[in-house]
Amino acid sequence: MNKERGISQCVLQRWCQTFPNNILQRTVEKPKSPNETCPSVKKEYQTSYLNCPSCGNILLSIGGCPFAFYRISNLLFVYKMRTLEEVQATLQIAKLKEDDLQKTIHCLSFGENVSSADYCLMELDDTLLKHIEAGQSLVIRGDKDEHAVVCSGDKTYDLKVADTSNLLLFVPGCKTPDQLTHSQDSCHVMHAQIWGFSNSYWELRKRRPKVKKLKKLLMENPYEGPALGGQEEKTENRYTMLDLLERIQASEEELKTHLETIHACQIDGYWRVLDFDYEMKLLGHVTQLVDSESWPFDKVPLQTSLEELAPLEPKEMIEHCLNCYGKRYTENDEVFYALHEDKVCRALALMLLHNAVKFNLREFQEVWQQSVPEGMSTRLDQLKSVALVDRTSRPETICLLRVEDLPEDTLERFNHLFTIREKWTEDDITPYIQDLCGEKQTTGALLTKYARSSVQSGIKVFNSRRPVAT
Repeated sequence: MNKERGISQCVLQRWCQTFPNNILQRTVEKPKSPNETCPSVKKEYQTSYLNCPSCGNILLSIGGCPFAFYRISNLLFVYKMRTLEEVQATLQIAKLKEDDLQKTIHCLSFGENVSSADYCLMELDDTLLKHIEAGQSLVIRGDKDEHAVVCSGDKTYDLKVADTSNLLLFVPGCKTPDQLTHSQDSCHVMHAQIWGFSNSYWELRKRRPKVKKLKKLLMENPYEGPALGGQEEKTENRYTMLDLLERIQASEEELKTHLETIHACQIDGYWRVLDFDYEMKLLGHVTQLVDSESWPFDKVPLQTSLEELAPLEPKEMIEHCLNCYGKRYTENDEVFYALHEDKVCRALALMLLHNAVKFNLREFQEVWQQSVPEGMSTRLDQLKSVALVDRTSRPETICLLRVEDLPEDTLERFNHLFTIREKWTEDDITPYIQDLCGEKQTTGALLTKYARSSVQSGIKVFNSRRPVAT
């Protein structure tokens, strides 16, 4: 006979409600010896008792059928463990053929202190399952005012609770059909304990990392260059990688990628974003050196640049600037950088637009072209997602509008855009919603869901599906 363990009163009460035909409830006196007859049990059902040495519960057999006694004070619960004959009788009543079923029959019983709050189920796709099986970890991230996300090493997932109409039981001792041996010629009963149950599970859906908060944190103390004279550098509001992982809802790889995108660098073990004016100062030193030395902008020697600019700025900052705006390569054992035309032109355009509400488009283009290194050409398509051109105004204007300053939430993003401009062409709005697209999702699908299209002067435009407060 299998030894059963005691369980809590609340679970036993659930048993009485769930299995009224299988549970006998009697108030009895505990037998003084294993073979003493219990006065509360009819004579034809009397048998010897056996105390479980591990948990102290009473096991017995009544009329040849195994039962388990669970004692709470003087209240004794008896749960009948089905025999093979009873299972076969049940199959006949249900009109099920024994040959159509597995040879192994599981008889389930609740374990001790079973509660729905003891376990949580998480649904994993093949990628995450392999991640866990390889010994890697998943991390739940989020502050009190944020929806929780789950992060692997390189992906971020929304974490949502999904309810199920079926009660899910956790049965470690239960074997699935593929785990059963097919050597059994006859049916047999296996007893297994239920360790927990749940009527919900965690559902994971891949999502974009929530990284807007990253720049906000780093801008609390931007790096403005080395301290001058007797000045002391600010030491508050500085963050290590571990600090950022605690605060940002993104995987480590996604976090590192975005740190590179916003041109952050590690200084004395802390991640810092450069003050905009200081970053433009560094870029100005580099572009002026390229012009003065008549270097081709796709072949800027690292060592010479560091030596020439060392009296002006730390070498680490000069190299960081070259990494941000150029591509590193080696030729004849010497390191060179090819400055990226679009990145340099965009940065210099941002510098011109930084303090201007609106700029006359024609005048802006003239000044912009004059500010870039010789050999580089400026184009308006270099400013997608950072500046907005208004061709309906007279004269035509351009203003600063960076996608990184817009809300991360999709609905809030569209509402904000339609507050700025009532109607958008697809070419104008696409750079500002491209980052909202999930896997296998297009900007066209987003526009269909959140905007209404119409034709104006032969051009397709989009406006909000709902009234927008201005």
